[in-house]
Amino acid sequence: MPAREPQRPGDLLLLGATSDIGGEIAQRLCSGRRIHLAARRPEALNDLDAQLRARGATEVIRHSFEATDAKSLNAVLEAIDGPLTYAVVCFGILGDQERAERDAEHAVEIATVDYTAQIRALTELSSRLVTQATPSVLVAFSSIAGWRARRANYVYGSTKAGLDAFCQGLMDRLHGSPVQLILARPGFVIGSMTEGMSPAPMSVYPSDVAEAVVEASRGSRSRTLWIPARLRVLAWIMRCVPRPVWRRMPK
Repeated sequence: MPAREPQRPGDLLLLGATSDIGGEIAQRLCSGRRIHLAARRPEALNDLDAQLRARGATEVIRHSFEATDAKSLNAVLEAIDGPLTYAVVCFGILGDQERAERDAEHAVEIATVDYTAQIRALTELSSRLVTQATPSVLVAFSSIAGWRARRANYVYGSTKAGLDAFCQGLMDRLHGSPVQLILARPGFVIGSMTEGMSPAPMSVYPSDVAEAVVEASRGSRSRTLWIPARLRVLAWIMRCVPRPVWRRMPK
């Protein structure tokens, strides 16, 4: 009998493909895969597209994607006709805290992109992946900002707190299924989203976060990752700081 050709890895999807972290994850996993890049500005993905092809992606397909539009999400998912075995939900905005304090519409915009749209995407993806026979990985991003909301960024922090709680429950729902959920809780990430901001203690780069996520996904169980790992200690200390002191914490 002729030798059986090795099965290629299933498709990989980045929802929010202009994300520094998402791009780093894709570059580590693209060899032999078909990659789907979904972004509001697909034309901004030329460099990432070329990098993925150079690293062995069999095909790179770009999709126009608006995170707050349910029809846009459905169109992306319907366009993926093969098995989807790795999905990364990496869109999001920091927003402007000072503006959000006086402009309710901006506060709602942050909440919609960073929480409501994330829940929609994770629910749709997990529902699809759980029906597949092949094991798959779903990646979401929380943050140290959601561990205890600070005066300096409580609107953004509140969305991450809600998303984190949602993902903890989703992990329980997916237990025993072929879907592995990786929830990353990085500290301050030095990248395009935080350009111009002063790095906080234990800051990391997108490559650090991507490496931790990819390594965790080589296992078989859902996990919550503090990145770097020692950030877990700082997080527990944060919970113990008295509120009169906490509200004076610098940005």
